[in-house]
Amino acid sequence: MASNFSEDNIKELKYRLEAAAIQCSERCLYQSAKWAAEILDSIVPIDNYDTDPDSLMDVTDPRPQNPYLRAQDPVEAALEAQEHHKYLLAKSYFDTREYDRCASVFLPPAISPVSLSTSSPKSKLKSSLRNRKSQGSPHTGSKDNDLKRSPYPKLSQKSLFLALYAKYLAGEKRKNEETEMVLGPADGGATVNRELPDLARGLEGWFAERQEKGVEDQNHGWLEYLYGVILIKGRNEEEARKWLIRSVHLNPFHWGAWQELNDLLASTEDLKQVVEHLPQNIMTLIFHVHCSQELYQATEDTYQTLSELENIFPTSAFLKTQRALLYYHSKDFEEASHIFTDILITSPHRLDSLDHYSNILYVMGARPQLAFVAQVATATDKFRPETCCVVGNYYSLKSEHEKAVMYFRRALTLDRNFLSAWTLMGHEYIEMKNTHAAIESYRRAVDVNRKDYRAWYGLGQAYEVLDMSFYALFYYQRAAALRPYDPKMWQAVGSCYAKMGRIEQSIKALKRALVAGSYYAEDPSQHGGRKILDPETLYQIATLYERLEDEEEAAAYMELTLQQETGGQPDEVSDVSDSEIEDDQSATASTSGANQRRARRRPNDDEEAYHGTGPTATTSKARLWLARWSLRHGDLERADQLAGELCQDGVEVEEAKALMRDVRARREAGA
Repeated sequence: MASNFSEDNIKELKYRLEAAAIQCSERCLYQSAKWAAEILDSIVPIDNYDTDPDSLMDVTDPRPQNPYLRAQDPVEAALEAQEHHKYLLAKSYFDTREYDRCASVFLPPAISPVSLSTSSPKSKLKSSLRNRKSQGSPHTGSKDNDLKRSPYPKLSQKSLFLALYAKYLAGEKRKNEETEMVLGPADGGATVNRELPDLARGLEGWFAERQEKGVEDQNHGWLEYLYGVILIKGRNEEEARKWLIRSVHLNPFHWGAWQELNDLLASTEDLKQVVEHLPQNIMTLIFHVHCSQELYQATEDTYQTLSELENIFPTSAFLKTQRALLYYHSKDFEEASHIFTDILITSPHRLDSLDHYSNILYVMGARPQLAFVAQVATATDKFRPETCCVVGNYYSLKSEHEKAVMYFRRALTLDRNFLSAWTLMGHEYIEMKNTHAAIESYRRAVDVNRKDYRAWYGLGQAYEVLDMSFYALFYYQRAAALRPYDPKMWQAVGSCYAKMGRIEQSIKALKRALVAGSYYAEDPSQHGGRKILDPETLYQIATLYERLEDEEEAAAYMELTLQQETGGQPDEVSDVSDSEIEDDQSATASTSGANQRRARRRPNDDEEAYHGTGPTATTSKARLWLARWSLRHGDLERADQLAGELCQDGVEVEEAKALMRDVRARREAGA
């Protein structure tokens, strides 16, 4: 779809994005306005549209008016013109963060929040949301008639949205004030936004009234978006999804609605279900790429769609960030780092997603670069959550964990829903051996975003430290479900099963780790069709077979461990282990694709891998085990050879010498 864009399509796209930036700004949706303006600025230029700045054409031939900024509905246009001076007053109050005052310009003080004396706001919100479903015909009773009547005065949709959005933010502000300290006594979800029940009931009445009058098709999508956000806060996610889909149909260039919809998708199955109901336009493509990145789907289709979008928006920092994060999720840190470096050079004051860049530099151990990024971010804005996370990562890399926690807490004081800070703070508490604080941090992280495998994995680690293997296993399995091609997740699952004495399940999980962690050469014929496997995982599987008293299988895996020194084993040997893994075909396929891309991008690393790992502590342990096994089974030649190799490796030398003496003694006895 993106590749078929003509010049006229580009012109229309410019008009649509320009209108979206202006309309979002008018409704004080500043993040969405910024996104639309940035992506508009990155659109591919067209010759007869972008004129020479030195030419007088700009004066003599003014640019045509944007058709999407003209009100299509004459009733709405008349109401907007009539309310214009009041709208300016309300917006000025909103811009100075006087949210209650902004709402009171359009909504009389008689419309007050619901009394909270009899029941909790959550229950009132849920019952109010249930009431909408139970509404029947207009004559079902006075109570239902009250629900179907809009409690708001006759206002344009723009003014009504601004007033209701201001009320919503006023409630959020009060909720944060009542919550006080991060991870403090009141920071447990008990405090809620008290404006939500009233807003939900009012919007239900407004929508029902519009439906009765038959003017529902003249809605603009903004109030549908707000209602979706309120439903999400009330944990009614299924209904919220329907309203947000309706919003993006009515108003497809409002990025905020797409983001809220993305937050509701916990798996690739959810994404497939939602895509069927979305409008067919370029925003759906952008949304699909963003969701795939959030769900760690670094597939060929995702890369292809992203490349097509980059042809239309060649300088878009947002799309470059999506590509960098896809590389990051595929553990291609070098490539991801290069992209983020280019973005930083082009836009040194852009702090969006800089926390992800700091995570990459942290994993790479690039302390000087991380220090530089921290300085740049601090010079731009000290009080942005992204800046606090970058500085926190810098102190974490220096092993100053108390300072790191201080900065992550500061990020959360600025934004309670900033996911990176919750997860990173959990990591720091693990380092500080404060397991209970780490668990609480990770729990808050998965509350904000259930797709964060790092938080699920962190919860598993924390419960493993507490010797609660059953809980640890549950959280590790959640992490593995999100990252089925990450060997680390399956190794953790296997470790938990082993601790619980469930050896067969442990072996199966470790074999999945083996498949996920293996990769092929770009041209397998050059290396005899050999596959590289992780020696540590092979050794663990071998020891587990030994615990099952299956020495033949244990010896086979010890041999495989040893073969990794020289570059792996033939495919037919490895396929035996692959075939034992149930229900792992799709994970293996996606891993193979991701790993082949990684092989193409990092040839030097892979060349070293294809020549084998060389002698390591793990392969030496396998060699010692095989030497003893050979001695027990009377294969003196093999035992002597392996023991001699151990002496050369410099590992387990004393054990190797003792084995050689045993071999010599048995030979002499036999002679």
